[in-house]
Amino acid sequence: MAKITFMGAGSTVFARALLGDCMATPSLADSEIALYDIDGQRLKESEAIISAINEGLGNKARILSYHGVENRKDALRGASFVVNAIQVGLYDPCTITDFEIPNKYGLRQTIADTLGIGGIMRGLRTIPVMCGFARDMEEVCPDAWFLNYTNPMSILCGYMQRYTGVKTIGLCHSVQGCSYHLLDNLGMRDRLEGRRELIAGINHMGWLLELRDKHGNDLYPEIRKRAAEKNASGKHWDMVRYDYIAKMGYYCTESSEHNAEYNPWYIKSKYPELIDRFNIPLDEYPRRCVEQIAAWERDYKGLADVVKAEPHRRSGEYASYIMEALTTNVPVKIGGNVINRGSIENLPHEACVEVPCLVDNYGITPCVVGRLPVQLAAMNMTHVNVHLITIEAAVTQKLEHVYQAAMLDPHTAAELSLDDIVKMVDELIERHGDWLPKYK
Repeated sequence: MAKITFMGAGSTVFARALLGDCMATPSLADSEIALYDIDGQRLKESEAIISAINEGLGNKARILSYHGVENRKDALRGASFVVNAIQVGLYDPCTITDFEIPNKYGLRQTIADTLGIGGIMRGLRTIPVMCGFARDMEEVCPDAWFLNYTNPMSILCGYMQRYTGVKTIGLCHSVQGCSYHLLDNLGMRDRLEGRRELIAGINHMGWLLELRDKHGNDLYPEIRKRAAEKNASGKHWDMVRYDYIAKMGYYCTESSEHNAEYNPWYIKSKYPELIDRFNIPLDEYPRRCVEQIAAWERDYKGLADVVKAEPHRRSGEYASYIMEALTTNVPVKIGGNVINRGSIENLPHEACVEVPCLVDNYGITPCVVGRLPVQLAAMNMTHVNVHLITIEAAVTQKLEHVYQAAMLDPHTAAELSLDDIVKMVDELIERHGDWLPKYK
């Protein structure tokens, strides 16, 4: 019987999907499930929902809750798998801070959880917490796999894989939905069945390098034609990524609202008309947080009865398939975030990359992709530079590395002077207070 520990179980929507998948998987259905969070109320609510899902599936799992840092080791003790979905600092105060202070300097963001100054700050306040998880895991569950869903994915997994002894894989559902949504939105649903694809790069900027139909025909010529026509015909939700197809030749995994802030091209104070032209939702993540909090408060009361009456159906999220493959030796291919070590030849050895991986009872084995097209590797490198220096800042606690990470971020550098970047970072660190370590 496996023990599955969920860190950040107060993230009820995520916990419901991932743990519901586990309970709906025959080889995992009788697992012990340990729910851990520092927010007692959210933990209580999650336990009620997860227990209701379990009841709807036949009450095979054993569910226990652990509240507070003092009970963290007990939650982890003997775990086979640890799923991580924490958000350090939550929406209020930290996410609000990540948007408000840059806004003062004229630096606008959309999501701010992966790159940019928001992604840097989120990484710096999350790494110390995950370092604590790693120390506990090395003591009480040294053989466990750590399945990370928390952003910034590349920064956090890069830290865990390079500086701890914990077996870590980073997972993001933007990989498995990438080609489906592209073909669906371009009116090519007839090409979905039996399609073959190759995706590689970095998290949130993995590139759809190849896409063929079931007969082996290359779908990119038609995709490029239809994407250009759709962008020319009027506004839609995926204009930035379709512009990537036109300018870079390839589509990437994560949404246009994310990718709008990953480069110096689309959010520019000097050219405000670009926001409207590319339909970019500024301040999207805070707006989304407010809506999700309100929806949860509105819907929670009756949710337990709903999930109990409608047995959970296994989703396409990778977590349960990884656990199943590792415990039963039924192999599965995933897209995972791992330290490079040659999987992508023209990205640094120590970069965290997102590549196809084979999972079986031997472990998780990354595939060798080879070289990315040079322009795609160059795009990825603008992120990798920030990832590596942010990790260096977390490890050394040197303030100069925090400044340097912000200076090398493409969007930040395109909008602000070096002096303003330093002032903004200082103000962010001061406002974050005890959510960050003390830098020297």
